[in-house]
Amino acid sequence: MPTVPQDAAPTKRPVRTQDDLPRHRYPVTPSAEALLSADDATFNAWAAQVSTDIDATLRDYDIQDRATLRELLGRRLNIELLTHRNEAALATIAALRAAQDKPDAKLTSGLRAEAIVRARIATGQTSGPAFEQAFAKNYAVALDALPWAITGTALKEDRQRAQLMSPTLVDGFVRTDVEPIVTRERAVSDKPADDLIWARMMRQVDLPVQPLTITALGKVVAAKNVAKPDIWTAREVTLTPSDHPTPIVVGIWDSGTDVSLFPQQLYTDPRPRPPANAHGVAFDIDDNPTNGTLYPLTADQQRVYGSVIADFQGLNDLEQAIDSPAADAVRRKISGLPSEAVPAFLEQMKFYGQYMHGTHVAGIVARGNPAVRLAIARRTFDYRNIPAPPTDASVARGNAAAQATINWFRQHGVRVVNMSWGGTAGDFESDLEKNGIGKDTAERKALARRYFEANRDGLYAAIKGAPEILFVAAAGNSNSDNAFDEAIPSSFVLPNMITVSAVDRAGDEASFTTYGSNVAVSANGYQVQSLIPGGTTLESSGTSMAAPNVANLAAKLIALDPKLTPAATIKLIRDGASVSADGRRHNIDPKASVALLRTRPAFAK
Repeated sequence: MPTVPQDAAPTKRPVRTQDDLPRHRYPVTPSAEALLSADDATFNAWAAQVSTDIDATLRDYDIQDRATLRELLGRRLNIELLTHRNEAALATIAALRAAQDKPDAKLTSGLRAEAIVRARIATGQTSGPAFEQAFAKNYAVALDALPWAITGTALKEDRQRAQLMSPTLVDGFVRTDVEPIVTRERAVSDKPADDLIWARMMRQVDLPVQPLTITALGKVVAAKNVAKPDIWTAREVTLTPSDHPTPIVVGIWDSGTDVSLFPQQLYTDPRPRPPANAHGVAFDIDDNPTNGTLYPLTADQQRVYGSVIADFQGLNDLEQAIDSPAADAVRRKISGLPSEAVPAFLEQMKFYGQYMHGTHVAGIVARGNPAVRLAIARRTFDYRNIPAPPTDASVARGNAAAQATINWFRQHGVRVVNMSWGGTAGDFESDLEKNGIGKDTAERKALARRYFEANRDGLYAAIKGAPEILFVAAAGNSNSDNAFDEAIPSSFVLPNMITVSAVDRAGDEASFTTYGSNVAVSANGYQVQSLIPGGTTLESSGTSMAAPNVANLAAKLIALDPKLTPAATIKLIRDGASVSADGRRHNIDPKASVALLRTRPAFAK
């Protein structure tokens, strides 16, 4: 019988994907709001259960995924801040920074928390004039030491968050994301538990120093806010009649498009066969065939649309540290929302964000290419705070809709398809919890896995079954590894698919962008300007904006040489990209890729 040395460390459980992580359940009574407002002894006793499970997960599981480490360490830090374990918090902040991948995050993670902790240690207090003076000094010194070229965007984003946050907004987040679960379950799983702890930390630790935070960030932004250089203008390719481009059909597989904005760049089927329309196909929120290239607004929704556009513009201005009237208006509106109004406001913003999304993507794809012909495959994404629960029937309908969409693409000669959307197994699990489905975390996890795998396998087979079409996928906006998260479709590895991450105007990695070994290239996904329904232009950020920049390039390459296969097109895009010094980014260079195309012996023009 083999023997094991008594001092040998126990073997940790391997963690290859998010599905290998443990799940926990924490009772909450009588309500999330009551727990959030409870006395310190009551709340901290509840949070201690979460803390014990975090420590056990870090101790017992071999977690190589750095995003997961960051998530667990962030949860632990919030508990340490609430329970005034100051030295432990400093150690966690150091570990959190060591787990970062992106240069700006390595320098800015936990910066405000560290200033708070050091002020506590120096003064022996957690509030009052002496504490506030120490915090303000610590934070200002830390901010001043940061290199603006690396951290400027992160600091402006942090200022935006601080300007918008309020106690009622924090409470409103809990009403939106946690309270419905507690109402059904009288308990929460890991993510909503984390949300509760975050909300308590914001109330007791972060918001009390909010005015000082805004002042300090405002000073550093005012002193150092130098615009980053724009690398994309010099790389842009605009096709003209002298290029003799061949018309190319590109699928915008998204939330719908205002086709009136693209009269000369629209695919039209002369003999559409219902339920398809002249410009593509459409499916409703339940994945049943429907009509129309754009979700129809009610009269009430149309009336408020203009004010919603102003809100989005104000949020964009705040993100870029532009003190405009729109920025001031949306700041006052959001920070002044009563907590009971927050759920409806968030649902409204999600609805209109999705309503605008497909048109914005289409505008990026069509830019500078008179040969493009946009084909619209409309999906109706679920915008509700409590979405419809997944079932075997709903997954089957979703797979059938995806297959029908790709069949239509193939039948109508679509060469490139943009997919600025995605999902994970965790999304299925969350939707089940919000609907109170599953008697415990184990059953819920098993149900989610079944639904997810059926959805994944159906979508994978449909894309693989169209080898003549190049599919362009947005990596995601979760600042994590898409393979570990099992994100679909972005984690697929197929010869006819390319996955895209986001960088900013200077080509630096965006704070939000997902990454992964199959992410082939990066493109501008930060404050990208394009059209929205009705014809207004708006800037928007996300890998949703990066992917259509690659679809735009792919369409131009194929318009110049229709003989290109998906594999050849991907190679031209990758070979033309510029590689960052750390090797993390392969930023597309349309001019370089077109130049490579023109040197190919097979190029006939």
